[in-house]
This record gives sequence, structure tokens and C-alpha cells, in this order.
Amino acid sequence: MSRRFLITGTDAKVGKTTIGCALGFAFRASGMRVGVMKPVETECVERDGALYPADAHALALAASCAIPLETICPYRYRSRIAPAAAAEFDQLPPPDLANISRCFREIANQSENMLVEGVGGIAEPLTWDSDFADLAAMLDLEVIVVGGNRPGCLNASALALNYMSAKSIKVAGFILCDIDQAESREADTNERSLQRLCRTLYLGRMRHREPLAKTIVEKLL
Repeated sequence: MSRRFLITGTDAKVGKTTIGCALGFAFRASGMRVGVMKPVETECVERDGALYPADAHALALAASCAIPLETICPYRYRSRIAPAAAAEFDQLPPPDLANISRCFREIANQSENMLVEGVGGIAEPLTWDSDFADLAAMLDLEVIVVGGNRPGCLNASALALNYMSAKSIKVAGFILCDIDQAESREADTNERSLQRLCRTLYLGRMRHREPLAKTIVEKLL
């Protein structure tokens, strides 16, 4: 059965691309044709006269997705701020939901599973009239929430899950991602707390620079 996911975070820099690449590689290794998309990428650097979407490129490589980057990531900005604000600040065209939908369908028609990575959290303004929860609803995506294993993750996780529940967004599960190398009692406590907070939605934990647990992948296949 094909599935379509949006990978979002409780905040920026929590490991969304790391998780996305790991899932893309795992799905591809299981024999699936995997489509990936990062509709908008901020904090892009210029390369050969164009803005280069490093995260989108990493996703495509991990999943062996041969779709052109222009389709995988149609909107790119230099600024490290929300897409709606980045478009204004960089004086570039804002994201267009109709075009994003068209690009998504083009990729999905050639794929079995789809992985779409957002920017920041689920309520990050994609345009001034829509956020990534609206994108998930528009494209009928199940949401994978990635939380950084750091102080404050319980509050951020609860807020993200409550927001999606209020908007009737389908949630596939929650993954805790270790963003620091050092082991700590606090990090282990966060995991136990999230297991209680998220209950059946808790998919597992990705340790720092370790492969994604097989049990996480199996729950999403």
C-alpha cells in the first residue's frame, strides 16, 4: 500500500532532513519507488548563479529519486526565516499552492511512497494565508512529527500535536531525534515522557549518527 507523508518538526533544526533521508533510503532499500519533495527551502546558498537546495538534493540522493530538482524544490530563498516572510525579504515570488500541487502530482504519479519535507514546524507560514498543516490537508498527507531531543521538546511536541488535532490533520507518528552526541539522563527522560505523552503515536527514537531503527520503518510501511 502506497503512503504519502509530510515530515514536519516541532521547530527548526530538529533533524527533519536526517529523518527524511533515512526513511527515503529505507523505503528504497525495501524495493519501493520513492518520490521526495521539499516544496520550499530557505537558507539556500548560491551555486552557479542559482539558489541551491541542499536539503532537497540530499533527500533525492537518499531515495534515488531522479526527478529534476526544479520539480522537487520549486521555491528557494536565501533568508533563514519562514517562507512567507523569506519571499518578501528576498524579493522573490512567493510559494504558489497550485504549482506545488502540480509538482507533487507529477512526482507522485511516478512513485509508490511520497516523502514531503516542510520548513520549521507545522504552523510555519507557507504563505500569509496558509501553513504546512494546510499543505498536508491539500495533498492528503499523513504527518510525521520530528522532535529534537533537547529541553523544551515536551511542550513543543504537545503544541504541535494539539494544533494538528484541532485542524483534523492525520498524524502517522512522532519520532524523537537526538541532535546532540552526548548521552544524558535528561535525553532518556524525554523519551520516556514522550512515550507517555504521545502513546500510540510514538514511533521511536533516532540516536545521534546511528541508522534509523528498523522498527520505525516497519511502522510506516
